[in-house]
Amino acid sequence: MSINDLINKKNFFLLAGPCVIEGEDMALTIAEKILEITNRLEIPYVFKGSYRKANRSRVDSFTGIGDEKALKILRKVHETLGVPTVTDIHETSEAALAAEYVDIIQIPAFLCRQTDLLVAAAKTGKIVNIKKGQFLAPEAIKFAAQKVVDSGNENVILTERGTTFGYTDLIVDFRSIPQMKKFGFPVVTDITHSLQQPNQSSGVSGGLPEMIETIARAAVAVGSDGLFVETHPDPTNAKSDATNMLRLDLLEQLLTKLVKIRQSLS
Repeated sequence: MSINDLINKKNFFLLAGPCVIEGEDMALTIAEKILEITNRLEIPYVFKGSYRKANRSRVDSFTGIGDEKALKILRKVHETLGVPTVTDIHETSEAALAAEYVDIIQIPAFLCRQTDLLVAAAKTGKIVNIKKGQFLAPEAIKFAAQKVVDSGNENVILTERGTTFGYTDLIVDFRSIPQMKKFGFPVVTDITHSLQQPNQSSGVSGGLPEMIETIARAAVAVGSDGLFVETHPDPTNAKSDATNMLRLDLLEQLLTKLVKIRQSLS
């Protein structure tokens, strides 16, 4: 696939799914439901699911069901429903492996300055979605994107996912959307991760899911090309990011409102 498959002048595109792949039935159920909604609303859709969670606060946190098993599920989502897929990688050795199964390789925010990781992702030839670090100014993300371009791959997406605010909170500076768009790449706003509350004393990140609609409305209003939303049928019992995911049955109502905002701008 190419980035042009995602760009829709009428609508934003959507990267959405569970935080982590928990099982085949769960992944297919979520993807099928989202696809029904996005087809109806004419939103280009990419199924999101981490095959492994490497960045956890505690050693006893859930990290995944097994790399190859989860990656095969991502491939099955693509083959069964015909939707492209995205997953994140954490080490250079993972790039080629993940590229065998998914359409978009994602660079986590904490790792957005890792040159070798960006180069490895670029060399797969896949679209590379770079999440802007919580510590990084929007102007500085251009250097990460340039590493991918200089490695022979111009298929880059940039994602805003909040900026560290104190020790245990994030804030979204919506100036970053137009600032990053100046570099010529599509810009996504990661709605749910922007509402995390990291570094909690429990060792489990908190979140503010009640603010999802607020952040999403603003992201569309300032011109985000795409939105990133983690969603789950029962977030309370999700194995990762339970505190900030959107409940799946609330997604259609949210997207319907957001489409109206987008169309009012055109």
